[in-house]
Amino acid sequence: MEQNGDARTKRKQPPTPSNERPMKQMKPEVDYHKRNGTCISSSQGITSSQVMDGESDLEDIPPSHVAATQDTAEWQMTIEKVVRNVVSIHFCQTCSFDTDSAVSSEATGFVVDAEKGYILTNRHVVGAGPFLGYCIFDNHEECDVYPVYRDPVHDFGILRFDPKAIKYMPVASLTLRPDLARVGVEIRVVGNDAGEKLSILSGVISRLDRNAPEYGEGYSDFNTNYIQAAAAASGGSSGSPVVNKDGFAVALQAGGRADGAATDYFLPLDRPLRALNCIQKGLPVTRGTIQVQWILKPFDECRRLGLSSGWEQAIRSDFPKETGMLVAEVVLPKGPADSKIEEGDLLIKVNGDLLTQFIRLDSILDDNVGGKVSMLLQRGGEDINIELEIGNLHDITPDKFVAVAGASFHDLSYQQARLYAIATKDSGVFICESAGSFRFDGSDSGWLVQSIDHRETPNLEAFVEVMRSIPDRSRVVVMYKHLRDLHTSNTSIITIDRHWHAKMRLAKRNDETGLWDFTVIADAIPPTPPVPRKANFIRMESAKHPEAVDIVRSFVRVSASMPAKLDGFPRARKIGYGLVVDADQGLVIVSRAIVPYNLCDISLTIADSIIVDATVVFMHPLQNYAIIKYDTKLVDAPVKTPKFSTNFIKQGEETIFFGFNQNLRPVVAKTVVTDITTVAIPASASTPRYRAINLDAVTVDTGLATQCGSGVLISEDGTVQTLWLTYLGERSSHSGKDMEYHLGLATPMVLPVLKEIQKGNTPKLRILNIETHTVQMSQVRIMGVSEEWIEKVEHEDPERHQLFMVRKVDSGHEHGLQEGDVILTLNGKLITRVSDLDIMYDNDVLDAVVVRKREQLRIKVLTVPTEDLETDRAVIFCGATLHRPHHAVRQQISKVHSDVYVSARARGSPAYMYGLAPTNFLTHVNGVPTPDLTSFLREVKKIGDNEYFRLKVMTFDNVPWVATMKKNEHYFPTMEYVKDSAEPLGWRKIIHECEEGGAKEEMTGDEMEAEPIHDPDLVPEPRDAGTTSQGAKGVKSML
Repeated sequence: MEQNGDARTKRKQPPTPSNERPMKQMKPEVDYHKRNGTCISSSQGITSSQVMDGESDLEDIPPSHVAATQDTAEWQMTIEKVVRNVVSIHFCQTCSFDTDSAVSSEATGFVVDAEKGYILTNRHVVGAGPFLGYCIFDNHEECDVYPVYRDPVHDFGILRFDPKAIKYMPVASLTLRPDLARVGVEIRVVGNDAGEKLSILSGVISRLDRNAPEYGEGYSDFNTNYIQAAAAASGGSSGSPVVNKDGFAVALQAGGRADGAATDYFLPLDRPLRALNCIQKGLPVTRGTIQVQWILKPFDECRRLGLSSGWEQAIRSDFPKETGMLVAEVVLPKGPADSKIEEGDLLIKVNGDLLTQFIRLDSILDDNVGGKVSMLLQRGGEDINIELEIGNLHDITPDKFVAVAGASFHDLSYQQARLYAIATKDSGVFICESAGSFRFDGSDSGWLVQSIDHRETPNLEAFVEVMRSIPDRSRVVVMYKHLRDLHTSNTSIITIDRHWHAKMRLAKRNDETGLWDFTVIADAIPPTPPVPRKANFIRMESAKHPEAVDIVRSFVRVSASMPAKLDGFPRARKIGYGLVVDADQGLVIVSRAIVPYNLCDISLTIADSIIVDATVVFMHPLQNYAIIKYDTKLVDAPVKTPKFSTNFIKQGEETIFFGFNQNLRPVVAKTVVTDITTVAIPASASTPRYRAINLDAVTVDTGLATQCGSGVLISEDGTVQTLWLTYLGERSSHSGKDMEYHLGLATPMVLPVLKEIQKGNTPKLRILNIETHTVQMSQVRIMGVSEEWIEKVEHEDPERHQLFMVRKVDSGHEHGLQEGDVILTLNGKLITRVSDLDIMYDNDVLDAVVVRKREQLRIKVLTVPTEDLETDRAVIFCGATLHRPHHAVRQQISKVHSDVYVSARARGSPAYMYGLAPTNFLTHVNGVPTPDLTSFLREVKKIGDNEYFRLKVMTFDNVPWVATMKKNEHYFPTMEYVKDSAEPLGWRKIIHECEEGGAKEEMTGDEMEAEPIHDPDLVPEPRDAGTTSQGAKGVKSML
């Protein structure tokens, strides 16, 4: 199975390492395996959680059949027959479920019933959860496939297709012959190897008694032997038939070593053949279990475990070719074998017969579900007879999940319970999609919820009953554990989101249709009206400068949760501090790295005690701050409105740094201003997102500045001189992490806007759509600035001998200032500082004097309104988030090709599967121009569900290409968010197209994952405050 990135290179992206959590402690035996279907990105190092994907430069053209060796005529005839039965499977696992993450991939399968249309492939291809896919035959005919069976344990699944859909070749099938798999048999692996349409790899079976390979914390097969051979198959070959010279399928390709050795592992076909026969006859595939994992151990190890010579002689006599026995490896608590079988027990007899093989044990259990089985064990040389009830394996394999509050949940599966040796019953509810209200710090998967709101949630049924009764916006205590650390119980206080995700839905697997049917099982309970609370701030009595540290009464903790990913912002939740700028009106200023846009929930914690909601009032387009507002009637606390300096702080001036460190604790230090320089936060090449430009940044001489993302520079009398803010920067091309910068913004830059808001007005700023950088006198002289102007600069601004040059003009605004222009004056005012540019805010037209190509010009320059820069509408289509190109895109691109811009895409979605990538522009649908979202929606509504359509796409680098995509309304409805001040949330959610019984909301999170955040509502983790200093201008975010 190979991850299906995109069909071609859309844009070069930096490699990004995996964000996977550390592996669990493994057994001493080192086992280097890979699954030939582990999702392997076509761009090495980039995971499914990245915004951009690398893609292959190769088109999917039909290659010649590649054979590993020169085959005989007999082999050639066999292969020609076999390849007609082999299909390339392209699929999406549309949401995270059990051990599987949402992913788009490709693999192999082969037809095993041409008349009814059954295809055999791997279980890790079919997946445990919702599946969406199609197959391509050797002649490149295509048809949809859907799962009819996935084994709970063994690595095989069965897909179904419509044989009538294949019109141009006769559909044939391969016969399954597990009995022909023998040591020394020459075999061929025929399949979609390394993403190729068809490759043929040769090998020889070397072992039949290998234990099933372990693949770590994801899905792994167990309780079966595997066949071993050397064929060197790789990603995409999962599900390939392993055929002998006569053209019979003798095994199923499943995995291999990941250390470069040419060793492959094949699943025996005994159990797949039984399952196929049951399905062909319309019978259920019964699967029995006693909840014990067995492992094959050789006789020498068995003797050390207590195998008596008598039983060894009897077994060797009855099974002269056998070299080992089954030994109990894991016994699940509360299972049928609990307290009867112990780890290390040797299995001697089952129902009175000697038994050494998995296949016979499986057969007995599968044929007697609900009955009993007798076993003879040896434990330390002592014979033990037991009788066990045989349980139903399907009962401990989840076939449903509940989606609520932005996350998804199901009962713990046998797969997960076996891996960690815990009970499948009443161990807690497993979070298969850790998102929304249930996005916990530290890991994206593996959480077990133990209780919510002090009520136990041992299973899904109890969880649903608890969640039904919790009103929207309630803050509740959640206790949970991670599968990797069941010793530690974690406690968090979370806010239940039942407004963006109002319905609680149950998704149930339907093996008749292959779909998962969604039903609403509970509507949201309206939130409880908030009540006023009383609190007092902490006192920092031991600190010097009491008037300065009293600023603690002006800080509030800000938590922002984003239900949809817009504007390229990489996080779903951010926490920091904001400064109250007007306690009477409840106005707070906060960094846009914390509140990036207004489609979000904002909560403020005042005095570490009172929690109130807040809304966005204003977002500055350039200077990295937002102003939000809370209801002061709900707060009975001595919140203080600070004094603000109207003068710019000076370089070398002594000041007091007051900020909040990584543990969100207040820190204070006397310091000095080291520099005030004009900066622009670096652009993120692969992921355009909001960034501050054209600003004078203040830096100070204290290590606290690198640790604190929120704070102020304040004088001894308590006057705030500078705001200390976090600035979101570029994504590192080496580590793949998002850079953050901690810098100061002088208060006089903020006061004009603040005064307007305090008057009850929403500032309607106008700006020059340009990015500038400073140039020194030595440079401007070469550019053609006269000596007269140079003298004016030196005379009027003795501190800064600089002018501004236009570095970049936003796309669509090329008829004024041009790149390379040196700005001398605007409306007659000499421009030597960023604050001088404030003249643009209140003028529709500016009279500019510039030097262009060594010529001094006087030109009229139009400003643009900032209301148009913020995203006010977004469409979710086939898993892609579409909106107008936001300001950061226009800053970085020379031409906007369309107002339909791909900002993000969901993992496991059609958008991901068919190669639609973030930063693409969609210009046409089925040949019809779609310059904006309205026309785009009009055209896509003409497309029927499950129909192909064409998209004309333009990459960020101006490379056109055409994507074909199949619409899916069942799992990926067409939705829209529209900003609407009349709505309680400030946004209106519209469902345009959704299949009845479908998801009716987003199935998964986007590729961009939330970073680990130190949340004070989580169990605190002490952290050395000085371990991450990087320098004031290059502070990396903690990920």
